[in-house]
Amino acid sequence: MAEAHQAVAFQFTVTPEGIDLQLSHQALTEIYLSGVRSWKKRVIRLKNNVITGVYPASPSSWLFVVIAILATMYTRSDPSMGLIAKIQEHLPVSQSMSSQCQAVLSAVLFSTMLWLLLIFTMRLCLKQLLSYHRWMFEQHGKMSNTTKVWVALVRIFSGRKPLLYSYQGSLPNLPVPVVKDTVKRYLESVRPLMDDAQYERTTKLAEEFESSLGNRLQWYLKLKSLWAANYVSDWWEEYVYLRGRSPIMVNSNYYGMDFLFVTPTPIQSARAGNSIHAFFLYRRKLNKEEIKPWLLRSAVPCCSYQFERMFDTCRIPGERTDTVQHWQDSDYIVVYHRGRYFRLRVYQAGRLLSPREIEFQIQRILDDPAAPSKGEAHLGALTAGDRIPWAKARTKFFNTGLNKRSLDCIEKAAFFVTLDDDEQGMMGDDPAASLDNYAKNLLHGKCYDRWFDKSFSVVFYKNGKCGINAEHAWADAPVLAHVWEYALATDSFQLGYNTEGHCKGEVDSSLPKPQKLNWEITPECEEQISQSLDVAQKLADDLDFHVFSFQEFGKGKVKKCRVSPDAFVQMCLQLAYFREQNNFCLTYEASMTRLFREGRTETVRSCSNESSAFVRAFDGGEAPDVCRRLFRAASEKHQLLYRMAMTGGGIDRHLFCLYVVSKYLGVDSPFLKEVLSEPWRLSTSQTAVQQVELFDLVNHPEYISCGGGFGPVADDGYGVSYSLVGDNIINFHISCKHSCPQTDAHKFGSQIKKALHDILHLLSGAQPEPRKPETSRPEAKKDQ
Repeated sequence: MAEAHQAVAFQFTVTPEGIDLQLSHQALTEIYLSGVRSWKKRVIRLKNNVITGVYPASPSSWLFVVIAILATMYTRSDPSMGLIAKIQEHLPVSQSMSSQCQAVLSAVLFSTMLWLLLIFTMRLCLKQLLSYHRWMFEQHGKMSNTTKVWVALVRIFSGRKPLLYSYQGSLPNLPVPVVKDTVKRYLESVRPLMDDAQYERTTKLAEEFESSLGNRLQWYLKLKSLWAANYVSDWWEEYVYLRGRSPIMVNSNYYGMDFLFVTPTPIQSARAGNSIHAFFLYRRKLNKEEIKPWLLRSAVPCCSYQFERMFDTCRIPGERTDTVQHWQDSDYIVVYHRGRYFRLRVYQAGRLLSPREIEFQIQRILDDPAAPSKGEAHLGALTAGDRIPWAKARTKFFNTGLNKRSLDCIEKAAFFVTLDDDEQGMMGDDPAASLDNYAKNLLHGKCYDRWFDKSFSVVFYKNGKCGINAEHAWADAPVLAHVWEYALATDSFQLGYNTEGHCKGEVDSSLPKPQKLNWEITPECEEQISQSLDVAQKLADDLDFHVFSFQEFGKGKVKKCRVSPDAFVQMCLQLAYFREQNNFCLTYEASMTRLFREGRTETVRSCSNESSAFVRAFDGGEAPDVCRRLFRAASEKHQLLYRMAMTGGGIDRHLFCLYVVSKYLGVDSPFLKEVLSEPWRLSTSQTAVQQVELFDLVNHPEYISCGGGFGPVADDGYGVSYSLVGDNIINFHISCKHSCPQTDAHKFGSQIKKALHDILHLLSGAQPEPRKPETSRPEAKKDQ
């Protein structure tokens, strides 16, 4: 019980003389400082709530309005047109208040009401301005006069120095599309995937739905859109993520990689020290709302609500549905190493531990010789297996006593950390294969050395490499990428390392040791852990992964061809898939809807009539001029679909919500049932670098991340994540399943590379350059 004694603030014994009280000065000091820190945070939150609540005005503007009204009153004019006198008449009569004081108080009350009315008017105007999206459909580089005036007005009404959540009250609600328009766009999207007979059947189902049940379901959606901030997001989180009963490992969770060519230090504990410190610096900025809201074209704000649950958050399993639980500002993390779980406090006497001190504590965990408790080593497999067995086991074995206290510690931690004994990265005699293994390891590890329910888990490898694994329900990848970019940049460019590779600074050797969590695992619980591990292991073994960094050209050359880089890559993926499978498939590309309040994602159906026409012509040997014309049409259509999705004109979220309403009403729709059952055999997503100012890719091009990836959505399909880094690199992450004989990640990767070259050659009209043998840059390990 040594761990329990460390948490005792005072001890007492009963003696014949009375109670002998022995106070611990250090413990009481820690309690006092912890309370001070908590109250400081409350004051900061209160201040930020006031600032955000009156935005786009400022609290000081209230004083300006009051002084202006009082000044006009003393000039014998009445700016209120008699309202101040009316307020004075209805003030409670007070014998101690003179008529002059009553007049001043009435003027202050009128000024406050006028100020609040001005704030409401400014917010309403800004909300109406942000509902204008025609700017997005204008040709790049050519802005209409209307849009120029609109941008000027948005900047005027946006105020100055917005906090992270300042725009939340001014963002428009996601509009509900017209059923007729959604059905029309859906039929257009599936035309290249069906023969005439299939298409005719689907068209009849769609027409029947549109003319009958569709309008009834639409009425409920419109009612929800008037009442809720977003008619999609809560149902999307619940039914797509939280009600899924299959493992979230591989199927839902995703990962992010470290720098591709650089390892800032080869010392595992030092890398962890800097990175963990950087994460808590980010959380401090997040709590103070000092992170700048994301602005499109430096003017149009995006929703920031997903940032709220980044830290101190865990997914809690349930038999029917999971829940996402968020706590307030944990002062510790939980660290896993060799089957053991440790609680590591990162605050001491009210201050955040320095990177060197965190390194010291991490090294203590690495050097700790204690063996795992009985059944503890594979405990994390419960979070990797099916959800229902995990929910039942949690209720039965972790609901009371020691197990509950230890589980609460994990779930309430700021985030989860794994110290992995493996070495990962692009290294060895076969760097390409090692990169594939690195991706697979980040996505599932050993199936028991991550806590897949935590909002995110950071993995530190023995050779200094690191990576991140994230749960998907609480937020989408761009939000996690934001903190990951900050952590990588702060680690390397701000904190740095000494010449020996250790974190900078001094160590307080009196720091209490990290506390090992204890468990009482019964044989029945061990059996459930073993079953969950078997399920997870089969899923992990079936996963085929291929990651490669395409460095022969990037978005720089693509832009010179006057083509959207994203549309270019999507057309390459369509061509590669057709060449491999000899057919087209339903293609998912993720697009964000954060221009609207509480917006998350929408689907861009990249396989269109135009893209399929181009692919058939190009692969069939049509004349280059014809292929170029068809490519331009396909890329322009893709851009149109992307913009429609971003501005609320997508297809799939609307149909999804109509389906949910139909289930609530207890009515079946053959059309909606067929739509929702169609497999996404090609699921794609672009991972963009958001904070380019943090990385100097000109002077330090080696400091680039390889991006991240995810598992395949369909058993017979591919998951493809790509990132266009700088002007000369495109990173690809391809996943599929070994159990499907029609898919192969490496073969599909080869087809993608060929498609990239072929389409660039088509657009440039130049003679094809001789293909260079693929070489990989050696891994550079730098001590700063």
